[in-house]
Amino acid sequence: MTQTGAETGAKHAVTAPMLSVRQLSHHVTDAQGQVQPILTGLSFEVAAGVTAAITGRSGSGKSTLLGLLAGLDRATAGEIWLDGQPLHRLDENQRAALRLSRVGFVFQNFELLGHLSALDNVLLPLQLAGVPRRAALPRATAMLDRVGLAARLQQPARLLSGGEQQRVALARALVHQPRIVFADEPTGNLDGQTAQAVEQLLFELNREQGTTLVVVTHDVALAGRCQQQLLLQDGRL
Repeated sequence: MTQTGAETGAKHAVTAPMLSVRQLSHHVTDAQGQVQPILTGLSFEVAAGVTAAITGRSGSGKSTLLGLLAGLDRATAGEIWLDGQPLHRLDENQRAALRLSRVGFVFQNFELLGHLSALDNVLLPLQLAGVPRRAALPRATAMLDRVGLAARLQQPARLLSGGEQQRVALARALVHQPRIVFADEPTGNLDGQTAQAVEQLLFELNREQGTTLVVVTHDVALAGRCQQQLLLQDGRL
């Protein structure tokens, strides 16, 4: 289940795992009222500052698992401890507050607000956290510069290329310096050169900020760079 990769993440004195998953299961009910198992009996841990990849064939439950780990949904059974907090015991508002303070999420389809500029998209998590605009602006601007978009700050997101939108999404996920970042196929919609640039940026920020990184990916090379690999087959590790 676990494999050591080429990357060496930031070292931490923290001994408690960033993620602890215990006997996690999840099912859905289809249109015919039949219960369909998606995940069954998953147990694993991810240490703070580590890079981890969740791999497996399409339909194996990877994106579902990532959403559960980030608190976007609640599992049918089992426990998820995120940075010492029991996600499985929190209601929707409590999970949202935890995400806002400790979690960054990079969606496969970016999930940007197309009518807003790149800058305003990146400002959103800071504004939701109550950071005054005067303090938020330099942070958002610096992060967009970090991802190579200093010249595109005022461009509406809908007019950006796919690679640019992914970099805005990455800046938005990282601007509030989360303890952990979840990324769902972060290079899946990008051309080869742009994918490499985004991938390199993820690992650089992991090293610089000590952020735990958990990615869902079909990219064998990307998974191989991660320190820990979790292979899902038919909803099981």
